[in-house]
Amino acid sequence: MRIVRLTLRRRVAAAFGLASLVVTGVLAAATWNLAGDYMLDQREMSAVRQAEVNVRLVDQALRTGADGLDDLLSGLTSDSESTVLVSRPEGWITSGRRVDPAALPPPLVSLASSGVADTERIVVDRVPVLAVALPASVRPDVYIELFPLVELERTMGFLGLVLASGVAASGLLGFALGAWTGRRALRPLTELTTAASRMAGGDMRARLPDYADRDLAALASAFNDTAEALEARVRQDARFAGDVSHELRSPLTTMANAAAVLRRRRGELAGTARQALDLLLSEVDRFERMVVDLLEISRHDLASDETGAGGTTTELVDLGELVRMVLDVRRCTPAVIEIEQPAPLVQGDRRRLDRIVANLLDNADRYAGGAVRVAVLHCDGRARLEVDDAGPGVAPHLRERVFERFARGDQAGQRGQDGGSGLGLALVAQHVRAHHGTVRIEDRPGGGARFVVELPTAEG
Repeated sequence: MRIVRLTLRRRVAAAFGLASLVVTGVLAAATWNLAGDYMLDQREMSAVRQAEVNVRLVDQALRTGADGLDDLLSGLTSDSESTVLVSRPEGWITSGRRVDPAALPPPLVSLASSGVADTERIVVDRVPVLAVALPASVRPDVYIELFPLVELERTMGFLGLVLASGVAASGLLGFALGAWTGRRALRPLTELTTAASRMAGGDMRARLPDYADRDLAALASAFNDTAEALEARVRQDARFAGDVSHELRSPLTTMANAAAVLRRRRGELAGTARQALDLLLSEVDRFERMVVDLLEISRHDLASDETGAGGTTTELVDLGELVRMVLDVRRCTPAVIEIEQPAPLVQGDRRRLDRIVANLLDNADRYAGGAVRVAVLHCDGRARLEVDDAGPGVAPHLRERVFERFARGDQAGQRGQDGGSGLGLALVAQHVRAHHGTVRIEDRPGGGARFVVELPTAEG
């Protein structure tokens, strides 16, 4: 069974709400018990005093032998919901609400018959009452009066409802207070997470604000110092790569011109020399592509460091038209070209979008037997570009690594006429991030790999 762990903010809110529930619940229970005991004690004292007054009147009537006992008992119960029962040798005399004497607890009657007064809470005919049993002056006569507790029960029920509502409201208030407190307390952590995510996405200018709290100020200072050092290192590496690439342009141009001369005279060379020349020409071509890619990467890194947005100049681009233009200039085109109409429009840099499509097609040509399908679709409010190849597919553990610089998957370490520089897919990922999009690799139905690029649409 999967255990769902709450976030830190929700745990703080839950802790506040639970603490509030426990504290107010304990106070409410104590209040309910104390109030109930107090009201019951007061009701019992009042009932006993009333019964003592009434039993003296009944005793006087019994001693004088007056015939108006029934009228006296009726008068005692006329203004209340109580019941009076008097035990006489000839039987029970009752007045008020009719109650079967057999429903009375025998111990209560026995104690009163023996001259001991007693009180007890009982339920008679589903009505809660307080029974007060007093011995009469003429033994073994017993005087019992039943005082209904319905009003007291209602009062206690209302009090319990009010207290329960207060506990629930206190719990909700505690949860809301905990959520607000957690949000306030964890705001620096949220800002740290946001800044770190921005840096991971390539924005080296992300920094934490200054805090008045000394502990948070130390955290912000340490993070900002680390970010500045990292930014300086990235800038230094990008400039180094750019400088090296620029310095290599001159000797590379000389090598390319010399290679072109040798290529024209290739037929004059013997078999071994011709093979060496072919190897040299392929390596020169690969070296030239690598230098061009390094120059583009270094320019992007420096532009990202200076502007925070990759230096991207945007315009409204018809993605379907752009893909058709890229395919038109290539010698081999995929068997299936699927462009949904109307084609999605994206706001971006046309040159970089062009490079994304071209690099994906070049990657399919070099490593996967060529592209067999290119599609431009609408998908959940985003523009979706799919490039399917005829290769064996990409292993799941390599699907993230192939977008790193100088990573060529299973082709790493190999050389040949179609060898790549290991920078093509890295440029794809870099340009896609600059357009706030995503790129990933999926399995193509029927075998092979599907490279998927999703970009925000201009309409979205």
